[in-house]
Amino acid sequence: MDPLANKSNIPPRLPGPAINPIITDSEEPHPSLSDWHDYEPNLEFDDTELTHAPDPSQIVLDDEDFVSGDFANVDDDINETLEADNYEEQLNPLDASELSAMENYAKLKFIDFYGTDKQGQHIFAIYACRLPEKKDLNGTTFIEYIIKQMEPYVQNDYVIVYFHQGLKEDNKPSIPFLWNSYKDLDRNFRKNLKKLYVVHPTLFIRLIWNFFKPFISEKFKNKLIYISNLDELRQSLGLNQLKLPENIYEFDEKNSRGNKSVVDGTKMVADDKIPKSTQFGVSLKFINQNSPCLNYIPPIVRKCVDSLSITGVIDTEGIFRRSGHYAKVVELKQKVNGGNDVDFKDVDTHVIAGLLKTFLRDLEEPLLTYELYDEITSFLGALKYPKEERSRNVKQMLREKLPIENYELFKYLIEFLVKVMECKDLNKMTASNLAIVFGPNLVWAKHNQMSLEEIGPINAFLEFVLQNHRDIYMVDINQKESID
Repeated sequence: MDPLANKSNIPPRLPGPAINPIITDSEEPHPSLSDWHDYEPNLEFDDTELTHAPDPSQIVLDDEDFVSGDFANVDDDINETLEADNYEEQLNPLDASELSAMENYAKLKFIDFYGTDKQGQHIFAIYACRLPEKKDLNGTTFIEYIIKQMEPYVQNDYVIVYFHQGLKEDNKPSIPFLWNSYKDLDRNFRKNLKKLYVVHPTLFIRLIWNFFKPFISEKFKNKLIYISNLDELRQSLGLNQLKLPENIYEFDEKNSRGNKSVVDGTKMVADDKIPKSTQFGVSLKFINQNSPCLNYIPPIVRKCVDSLSITGVIDTEGIFRRSGHYAKVVELKQKVNGGNDVDFKDVDTHVIAGLLKTFLRDLEEPLLTYELYDEITSFLGALKYPKEERSRNVKQMLREKLPIENYELFKYLIEFLVKVMECKDLNKMTASNLAIVFGPNLVWAKHNQMSLEEIGPINAFLEFVLQNHRDIYMVDINQKESID
């Protein structure tokens, strides 16, 4: 059956949506991954996707809406590009040309990793200004490269930030290419994507979006958020600083006409102005000086760990992968900082897990400190040494360079995560999965966000600690003595 034969579902005209940067705190409910309904198909596309493909010829623009060069040639090989996937060919090893394309994509650095947002969701950035030229686009190889970069993280909730500035005629992909690339993404890519931020959107973006609208589920449509400037993006992500290509900063400055506000990520409130009951957004030393911390463990951390360690909770499938209801996490944070007791009796597991990750992410300094950042991000180089020597070096680094509060809390968290890992047959959280979730919440750079080159070693370090915790803490029977 010709996939282009039935065009009745395509509207004759696709007006662009109004830019709406307003972001709500509402979240879709997070049922357990083991619930009955999760075994039912949950496609991001409507059923029409199975029998109908979009027809670019149906786009009708008024003269005043048309911008020259906004669309690439959509008629080239459209019948061929919309055919069913050839999976046998995809299973074959990459040939020399495909390997060369992969290397070129890596040099362009059009995709990057930003750590986590204020909800603990992994952030990926895609820069239109760095996309390969159309002549260098190999549909299968291009999407395979993106999958390779993102695949370890899309098992968890994640967001994508697409920076549209800098898209040119020579690197503007055609509509059929975008359509087929999107179809090639498996269910986890579509299901676990929570937000798609489009920064500096243009008429081209809005027309493309409306072109795909009839074939995309309502759930996915709600994930799109237009962002008009970088300050708005910082606020949405909860990041004070963004490391971006210089031309994006220049465009934003020009677009904002000099009215851009400055966000100071280093300004801290003096300790004597903070309520002594505060546990979120302060230093571990402050918490230990003002809260009843048993063995240096902040009360809210112990409460979260105790609640998550219960049988039937610790073995929840996907524990820590989902971010939990953000508004509820914020409500609990405010209660704790206000000195009020919190009851987790009827609180969703993913909210408690999200609260624990939020505590770590909100620390004034990362748990593994700025001082250890360079050593941890160079950890992959240490893999050439025998495991015993690596364990000894990690043990020495943790004991000698971490403050007492940080050392004891990190050890406590590792002991808990090992228990989570021991239930991996039920909760599906292996050492690798836990490292991917917790790595960005335990260490980050002081003056900029992480990158794909840095997050790999960070995750490898944490995975090594989880897998070799007995060797690292074998002689650590008593608490580390304070050197103050």
